[in-house]
Amino acid sequence: MSNTLDRPKSVNDSANALLEPLSTRKARIGVIGMGYVGQPLSRTANTAGYDVTGFDIDPVKVERLNRGEAILRTVPASVIQGMRETGRFRATTNMKELANMDVIVICVPTPLDRYRQPDLVYVEATARTIGQHIRPGQLVSLESTTYPGTTRDVVKPLIEAGGLKVGKDIFLAFSPEREDPGNVNYHTANIPKVVGADDDDSRMLAVEFYGSIVENIVPVADAATAESVKLMENIFRSVNIALVNELKVIFDKMGINIWDVIDAAKTKPFGFMPFYPGPGLGGHCIPIDPFYLSWKAREFDISTRFIELAGEINRNMPRYVVEKLAEALSRRKEKSLNGSRVLLVGLAYKKNVDDLRESPALALLELIENQGGIVDYYDPYIPEIPPTREHAALIGRRSVGWDAALNVTYDAVLISTDHDEVDHAALVAHHEVVVDTRNATRKVIEHRDHIVLA
Repeated sequence: MSNTLDRPKSVNDSANALLEPLSTRKARIGVIGMGYVGQPLSRTANTAGYDVTGFDIDPVKVERLNRGEAILRTVPASVIQGMRETGRFRATTNMKELANMDVIVICVPTPLDRYRQPDLVYVEATARTIGQHIRPGQLVSLESTTYPGTTRDVVKPLIEAGGLKVGKDIFLAFSPEREDPGNVNYHTANIPKVVGADDDDSRMLAVEFYGSIVENIVPVADAATAESVKLMENIFRSVNIALVNELKVIFDKMGINIWDVIDAAKTKPFGFMPFYPGPGLGGHCIPIDPFYLSWKAREFDISTRFIELAGEINRNMPRYVVEKLAEALSRRKEKSLNGSRVLLVGLAYKKNVDDLRESPALALLELIENQGGIVDYYDPYIPEIPPTREHAALIGRRSVGWDAALNVTYDAVLISTDHDEVDHAALVAHHEVVVDTRNATRKVIEHRDHIVLA
């Protein structure tokens, strides 16, 4: 895809006025939400030459960014300092400054509530705030993952509340974030950017903006199509991960190594794409996004059986892993899980990141302790458990040091995240029972009898 889209034959004055500062990188960019999406986007826009203001409601986060400090491992201090040194990046909690922006990008969380229904409180509050400060000629782009129709039915009325009209006075688009924290090959600038809007001028301006910071733009017909693209991507992953998790359970009963099966199957050059099992789903996207569509589908009296079944299988994986742990302790050491000391290796939802969002490791920790196990954890990227939505009792728990991980004799080690810098061979050598949910020990040669795949 190219970065150009045929512009409408005529554009209104407000749209035309924004084209010039976009084409010369003089437009002022406001990014709301300085998290895993907002910070990389700010970095990319800053690198492209734009003046970027990061908005966040957390004053501590804002102060740290303005001091050039890292908040996320994926956006290190050197990057924040470099942005600050350009004189074209700062952070603020003052939402009144939104009126000074030319482009406003919304990068706020879209979690599920306790009933697994969409919780748009952050999107709604942000759109309401924008509506209070918006002025003619501004482009607003929503990047937060949500159900089809959110941009049109939720965001649009809130930003129009002051009387300005989308497509005439102000402009509105949806462009789903596609960040993959920890991926060394793909980042904001080289991940193709899907862009959708419900009027030609909004789409044209959004393509103009994103095309100036991202290598490839993929324009689609409208905002709902763009919203659906992100859901389809993550539902695809959720369903296939559920399938391989179910196959893992089946093959394990047959004495077959699922990872050996996958390695052989992926040699087929067509018709197969490898997915890998694990202790459950984590991250902000895959455990959550599919349920946005299943919730919306009920409005149309449609049952989403694949989505619901995949969610059920993936949510049950932590219980399966704990059962395998208890079984390993019983068989290998004739011990019950109750009273056993367990070292949980890795809290992050995926390797080499410090991201705890929806991590199945938190569920594993609680399940083990609920059965009487005594749990320590080791994670080189998460020295202390921060506040989370569903695991408040774990706040403040601290990682043991690597020396303790090797020198304390635990009844079992449970590998829940396969960080590259962890010496898995040393763990296997030192402990008689190592339950591995990620095949992290695949290269360990000695003491293979200590390893139990789960």
